[in-house]
Amino acid sequence: MVSEFMLQQTQVSRVIPKYREFLQRFPTIETLAPAPLGSVLRTWNGLGYNRRAKFLHQTAGVVVREHKGRFPETIDELTKLPGIGSNTAGAILAYAFNQPVVFIETNIRTVFIHHFFHDRTDVPDAAILQLVAKNLDSRWPREWYWALMDYGAYLKQTAGNPARQSRSYTKQSRFEGSRRQIRGQVIRLLAVRPHTSRDLSSLIADERLADVLQELQQERLINRQGSRFTL
Repeated sequence: MVSEFMLQQTQVSRVIPKYREFLQRFPTIETLAPAPLGSVLRTWNGLGYNRRAKFLHQTAGVVVREHKGRFPETIDELTKLPGIGSNTAGAILAYAFNQPVVFIETNIRTVFIHHFFHDRTDVPDAAILQLVAKNLDSRWPREWYWALMDYGAYLKQTAGNPARQSRSYTKQSRFEGSRRQIRGQVIRLLAVRPHTSRDLSSLIADERLADVLQELQQERLINRQGSRFTL
């Protein structure tokens, strides 16, 4: 679950060191669930998309409280957890439980579009999922998906990125100068120590800062105590 959350919209090379650090700090779901969200955000710091850390923390709490520490083993149960959609649920079931479930992500799209839809654009996931279901190795699904991931990564290096032909493909928005960048700057600064609004304004010279601070408070990623902001 930790790796699947971290790998959403983030490259493997960036994830690996944070993954190791995170599991060293929170080696079990029982250690993650009761931890303050601020501690989780500090450990997550540097990966971006901090809502993922919040969802991961919330999911740990639900599993401990409502499932007595045992992970659900069905798509329906997993998708009821914060931040887990059908594809993340499928990946968890395939990799953690070796279940022959059908799911899709960017490397899977790459492989099937390259071989079956190379001359098409706007390829729907439904068409790809039908082929995944037909070709899935029901005896060794974990290994089959591992191979698919590696092959998809290889194709991206050698044949461009066929996944761009998918209807689901969206180009990631520019980070430099974006609200995401401001959000990340706020979280990084507060991970070190609390700051006043004046402190933050002097360090982040952007007229959108006030809106971002309000947004982060509404999402309960940061708190305001008087004039000071904290994780």
